[in-house]
Amino acid sequence: MLKRFLKVGQSNINSVIDQLEDPIKMTEQGIRDLKKDLNAAMESLAQVKAMAMRTRKEANAKQKLAEDYENKAKQLLLNASKGAMDTTEAERLATLALEKQAELASEAKRLGDEATGHETMSATINTSVSKLRSTLTTYDNELITLKARAKTAASTKKINAQLSTIDSSGTVAMLERMKERVEEEESLASAYGDILDQTNTTDNEIDKALADKTPKGSAMLEDLKKRMDIEK
Repeated sequence: MLKRFLKVGQSNINSVIDQLEDPIKMTEQGIRDLKKDLNAAMESLAQVKAMAMRTRKEANAKQKLAEDYENKAKQLLLNASKGAMDTTEAERLATLALEKQAELASEAKRLGDEATGHETMSATINTSVSKLRSTLTTYDNELITLKARAKTAASTKKINAQLSTIDSSGTVAMLERMKERVEEEESLASAYGDILDQTNTTDNEIDKALADKTPKGSAMLEDLKKRMDIEK
């Protein structure tokens, strides 16, 4: 844990005091460390594979030379048996060829064993690299989820904090007063409307009565004649 805290401090030295236990920062630093480990492991894997290939190639080359010297020894003895060369000289040269063959065969075996060791180590490192790569993928996905959850939690916390500061009782009382005021205005408007309707009705009755008293047709003519006689 101390090493992890130091890593967190390296990633964010200015806020290390306040955020030592920040899971996101710790996870991010841990993933960065794992990526470094992965890169180092892949580099080691490449080096071991290269050594295995080079050593195996050298072992095969030594083995081929050993076989060549054995074939030369056989050819020398064959030539001597056919009388193509002196038997003593052929056997001396064949012995030297066999000694060289034995030396090369021993070297080929040593290189082959070394190549096998490199190949075994390469397989082991390759397994570790695959496991580490899979772990990194899992941690990356978990980090994405963790960040999303942290963001949602922060937003929810902020909203709940804002809601908790609202004076619900005061708000309800204000709405009730506003409702009463609106109802009063509506009642006053309705009252003015009733008064206006009554005024219009009275005027209509008066106008109608006057209209009924107005002479029409021949009655109007007789009335005019009477007024003319009065004037005369």
